[in-house]
Amino acid sequence: MKIAVIGTGYVGLVTGTCFADTGNEVICVDNNQEKLTKMRNGEVPIYEPGLETIFHRSIREGRLVFTDNLAEAVQASQIIMMCLPTPPGADGQADLSFVLGVAEEIAGIITDYKVIVNKSTVPVGTADKVREVISAKTDVEFDVVSNPEFLREGAAVDDFMKPERVVIGTRSERATELMKMLYEPFVRSGNPIIFMDERSSEMTKYAANSFLATKITFMNEVANLCEKVGANVDNVRRGMGTDSRIGKRFLFAGIGYGGSCFPKDVQALDYTADQNGYSFEILKSVISVNDAQKMTLFQKIDKFYKGDLKGKNFGIWGLAFKPETDDVREAPALYIIKSLIDAGANVTAYDPEANETFKIGIGEAYASKIKFVKDQKTVLEAKDALIICTEWNEFRRPDFAKFEESMKSPVIFDGRNLFDLERMAATNITYISVGRESVNV
Repeated sequence: MKIAVIGTGYVGLVTGTCFADTGNEVICVDNNQEKLTKMRNGEVPIYEPGLETIFHRSIREGRLVFTDNLAEAVQASQIIMMCLPTPPGADGQADLSFVLGVAEEIAGIITDYKVIVNKSTVPVGTADKVREVISAKTDVEFDVVSNPEFLREGAAVDDFMKPERVVIGTRSERATELMKMLYEPFVRSGNPIIFMDERSSEMTKYAANSFLATKITFMNEVANLCEKVGANVDNVRRGMGTDSRIGKRFLFAGIGYGGSCFPKDVQALDYTADQNGYSFEILKSVISVNDAQKMTLFQKIDKFYKGDLKGKNFGIWGLAFKPETDDVREAPALYIIKSLIDAGANVTAYDPEANETFKIGIGEAYASKIKFVKDQKTVLEAKDALIICTEWNEFRRPDFAKFEESMKSPVIFDGRNLFDLERMAATNITYISVGRESVNV
């Protein structure tokens, strides 16, 4: 099949590359000339495990090309996928200007039947708005389909190639058949393609992400209570997670969720509820608790040092909002490091992939005050404490003897509960984590 993918951000690039890898002819469209040059030269602009291999293969075999010519891509394709940004405004409302702007351009280009797919996460009713924009400018037949993505950063290629389900919103039989043909290679093991109306499809994406964000936030609340009553959140998690009605995933306590999806989608669904006269109280609590949770580790640090952080030297392990990605959007490390610097502390930081993106994400004023290093051991040298913000696998099995040798004082503030309490108790390291008793304090 011939597909145009408009927008080569995280979703667009993974989508286009994976479709190309299954034999489709894909044209990716972007207006960023620097990015286009890099991709044409075989450079993947994002870090995502497994993407580089199929990216290079698809380019080499001529199934994946890049252009800034929207008209050329649209005219050559039957299916047009809009993978455009929908950033949140100050009130949480999703900004649809990119989506509706491209829809208006498409209206002036199409000369034969096209399926126009909203792949971006968009509010309920967006398919109707896109349809109205295009219908106002052309009499050419087309269909608008909602096809939300459910990709986890760090596992996006596997999620796309082996989806648990594919959700497609359309009431058109013609579009249904084309979308079924497009996705059949990905569901050969029997996982479902779920067809529904467009509004239900749009709501499904927001509802799914908001529920997962709620699950994470609930567990963080449990962790905070565990600290008050002397319980161990790891034991509670195991006791809960073995209940099949609850499940094991998204029950790990920590310092809040971040990234490009959960914060934005929870806010957008809450905004939609408000606009329709409904107060979605659970979501309002999720937003409030998650904002507070990002600061709990800093509060523990501040309390430990009795409010005197000026001149203290802290090492940071992990800057990305989660492992296996270089995405730092809404990462807890942003909030923690800003607070440390504002309090007069010195910060040395390391992340396997996100050092450069973090410099951009935190802004030049703060980045200039951070020492970024290229390995995790250097972070420890002459530090008052180590702060762990991201649970990269390479952090899980350190040589604790090195901590005692390298650090000024061996103290760890662990926002991701990487280490076993019994093991830590056998060291001379002060260890403070989330939802568990502190060790060697």
